[in-house]
Amino acid sequence: MTQEKRFCPKCGSQVNFSIPAGDNRPRAVCPNCHHIDYDNPRLITGTIPIYQGKVLLCRRDIEPRRGYWTLPAGFMENQESTSTGALRETLEECGSQAICRQAFSMISIPQIDQVHLFYLADLPKADFHTTEESSEVELFELDDIPWKELAFNSITRTLKLYLEDVKKGSFGFHEETLMIDFLPPLKTF
Repeated sequence: MTQEKRFCPKCGSQVNFSIPAGDNRPRAVCPNCHHIDYDNPRLITGTIPIYQGKVLLCRRDIEPRRGYWTLPAGFMENQESTSTGALRETLEECGSQAICRQAFSMISIPQIDQVHLFYLADLPKADFHTTEESSEVELFELDDIPWKELAFNSITRTLKLYLEDVKKGSFGFHEETLMIDFLPPLKTF
């Protein structure tokens, strides 16, 4: 948690960073109303959309990593389930109505306070298009995935796990922690 100047969401007073009784790490604590403002990881949900054995990827038209390929995914919203969030993001990023099959991968990324959760999803038809968030949307044969043009390490890892499970002929659930040594440079056009 960064300790920049922050204010209480309840009363607006400037908070202090201290370890509350019974806790084990510094939190934003309001000296006025005593509210503790917890700063917890964000959940990213998405899908691995499959149509006739091909995987659907989106070329990002937004930062970060604009111009790189990704699976459709984004921040989960309040009052939605993880699968609902994954399906909403799929619709927003490629216009596809997907059907979630099963949770497939959960990747924790501690350095950026995120957890990425991907579902295997079926596309009932090849109905997809560009959106405000995606400049291109394309179905890829598994041998043609553009590995060097993938936007994020979690996408690369999830797709590699998917390929391994395709070869095995069965799909499991994969949980991993991804340590980032560096953030890759942003591509500029």
